[in-house]
Amino acid sequence: MDLLALADFNLVARHGGFGRAARAAERPKATLSRRVADLEASLGVRLFERGSHTLKLTQEGRALFERTETLLAEIGEAATAVASGGETPRGRLRISAPLLFSQMALGKLAARFALRYPEVRLEITTEDRAVDMVEEGYDLVIRVNPDPDERLIGRVLLRDRLVAVAVPDLGRPESGVAARAVVRASSNQSAWDLATQGGDVRVSIEPVLRLASLIMIRDAVRTGIGAAVLPLSLVAGDLHSGALVQWGDVKGRPIEIWALYPSRRLLSARVSAFLEFLKEAFPQGQPEELTAYLTGEDVTTQTVKTGLP
Repeated sequence: MDLLALADFNLVARHGGFGRAARAAERPKATLSRRVADLEASLGVRLFERGSHTLKLTQEGRALFERTETLLAEIGEAATAVASGGETPRGRLRISAPLLFSQMALGKLAARFALRYPEVRLEITTEDRAVDMVEEGYDLVIRVNPDPDERLIGRVLLRDRLVAVAVPDLGRPESGVAARAVVRASSNQSAWDLATQGGDVRVSIEPVLRLASLIMIRDAVRTGIGAAVLPLSLVAGDLHSGALVQWGDVKGRPIEIWALYPSRRLLSARVSAFLEFLKEAFPQGQPEELTAYLTGEDVTTQTVKTGLP
């Protein structure tokens, strides 16, 4: 495949027309048209539907554009890096991240990363759904307990676990007595299975509040209205100060926050820099490190106060 023709096709697709692409690149319109026609001939498909006043990507053209735009940008960045004699992170870096992690940490992380790497244009979108990195043009995604995907590789950024917490005055009830609880709006749980210092226990719950976000639940629990199950990273500071006590660890799958990228794509300097930046912020990947990063205080499992029997 002719890379120059492919680059010209991307130029036309990005600008939405031969005329606009020609003006933007200061290239002859006829040259761009000929290059795209040669590419269509070599592939045996039409890449554009040409109307009298409109130009629209065909299905095949859209697929080719989405799969080659980032690759061509990386080739250009590699050539620039070689010519300049270094691998300075630069260019656009698009990241998709889950809501809670974004609310807790990414504002501070993004600002510090931007100060360190001013030539990187960092864009972070927040969503909990599974995104298609290639189709949607993301360089990196951060996900909680992602499903296995042979198209993606990555590393664990943080490990967390769920804990049942309450204010000190709200003791864990005896067996058979339901505890007042604040739960997620979508939850249908009737009990929590907890691991405590005295062994495993089951705590029946009676929801008194159903809220949409974990931060809302944490804030409600601080008032003493009820107990809740929350990530340790979200309440480690409260446990450390004694504002909340821990009833036990929730039994089940631990929480892992992953940073993922396409397995078939060479890591750009900007993605590598962001991964190393995250590693620097959370070197051990423990939940207390996230709390310490946000508060500037040393919060460790040895200093967390518990209400375990």
